[in-house]
Amino acid sequence: MDTAHCIFCRLSADPNFKTLFRDEDVVAFADLNPQAPVHFLVVPRRHVETIAELGDDHLLGLIFATAHSVAREQGIAESGYRLVFNQGSNGGQTVYHVHLHVLGGRQMTWPPG
Repeated sequence: MDTAHCIFCRLSADPNFKTLFRDEDVVAFADLNPQAPVHFLVVPRRHVETIAELGDDHLLGLIFATAHSVAREQGIAESGYRLVFNQGSNGGQTVYHVHLHVLGGRQMTWPPG
């Protein structure tokens, strides 16, 4: 995919876009269609379409570390939260740019979907 057409590439590059966290590697922002009282995404700034293609353990670690740090800031770290990567169409992936969903602020149910 051309990164100019990727919504997450455009949002992560926009200095005026409201974020919860931003550095040179990742960006975190509120989900536009929240499924829980707290629902944010952690997105690598480098375009990678799927988690299966990521192949970068350091970047994956930064995604998880950012998720936990922002969860603390959002007040859900102690009570718990759910982390979700959707992989491919059967896994529910609709935006083909790796992103980690972080959901919290309520009791999560199982099975999830």
